[in-house]
This record gives sequence, C-alpha cells and structure tokens, in this order.
Amino acid sequence: MAIKYVGLAFLPWLAFLTGCGGSIQAAGDIARGREALFRGNDQAALGYFQTAAQTDPNYVFSTDRPEGVGSYLGRAQYLNGQYTEARQTLENDLSQHPDDNLSRLYLGLTLVRLNDRQSGLRDIQAGLTGIRDFLNDVTTNAPDLRRRWDPYRDIRNAIARALGMIESPNLDWQSLLVLSERIAVAWEQEPDMARDVGMGTRGYNLNP
Repeated sequence: MAIKYVGLAFLPWLAFLTGCGGSIQAAGDIARGREALFRGNDQAALGYFQTAAQTDPNYVFSTDRPEGVGSYLGRAQYLNGQYTEARQTLENDLSQHPDDNLSRLYLGLTLVRLNDRQSGLRDIQAGLTGIRDFLNDVTTNAPDLRRRWDPYRDIRNAIARALGMIESPNLDWQSLLVLSERIAVAWEQEPDMARDVGMGTRGYNLNP
C-alpha cells in the first residue's frame, strides 16, 4: 500500500476540518486520553476515549498517522482488563481501518489474553511488522518531521526482539506481551517526541 504523505504544517487544519460538525469535543477528549495513557493512568484514558466514542464514533484523530476513536477505546479497554469488550471494539475498528497497526497489535494481545494464542500471535506479528515497515518508510521518504521518528532505532530494535521471541520454539508469552505493550505505547508517543525533543533520546522502557 502506498503511503500518502501530508506535511505537518497542514495537520492542524486537517484536525480542524475533521473536528467540524460536533467532533471538536471528541478531538479534545482523545488528546486528553492520550496524555493519560502516557502518564500510565489507564482508567482516566478509558473515560476520555469512551466519551469521545459517544460524541462521535466515526471520528478519526488527524495526526500524521490517523487513528480512529475505536482504536483508542479498544486499547484502553485492553489496558483496563476489559478483554471481551476490547476484542469487539478493535475488530470493529479494523473493519473500518484495516491498516491500523496499533489496533492489529492490540487485537493480538487481547486474543492471547482470551486464550486464543494462535490467532493472537498472528495479529501481534502483523501489527509489529506493520509498525516496523511504516517506520522504515517514513524515516526514509517522508518530507517532514517523520524523518526524525525513532532516530536511534529503539522501537525497531525492540520490534526485532519481539519478532525473535515469536520465532522461538520456547516462547515466553509473558515477556512477549509486556514488550509488545511497551512498543505500542512508544509508537503512540513517538510523533510527540519527534516534535518536542527532535533527535534527542526518548527514554522509553523497551525491555520485557
């Protein structure tokens, strides 16, 4: 799939346009929910994302990597142990946004938590591979700040470790889940890091 590049200077206008018609509140709730996730306050994040989904279930958070409100809600449900609800939410989001690698990754994590390990492992692998490939593409070809994403390959190296775990005949499931969850949070936060600290170190905890 060809990646369409949108200059970052255009993104505030894009956010404004998609925010029209009742979605400005949803945009604010998603922004606050993301901040709660970064602070590790998963319960507060869930509340914000639930409100956003009720306000506009079709809202897409317009960043340099658009993500539907269902993706955020499903991830927060997972992080709060609501695995059955997370599965339904993430599957619905992927039916609308099949290329959302974070939704795919979290669906895989959710399925493993629900003891469907075979299906879960496929989705975890697909989500991690998709994130890696997207990073490789934008850091080479994007005409904007995305070229500064993952400058020291911290996320991609962690993905390589996780993919290596998947290929291991003695897979440590708990380590894979923990590492994949940390990769997911780092990937969500990376655009903010590229904007705020540029080529500086990130400080992610990417050990299982």
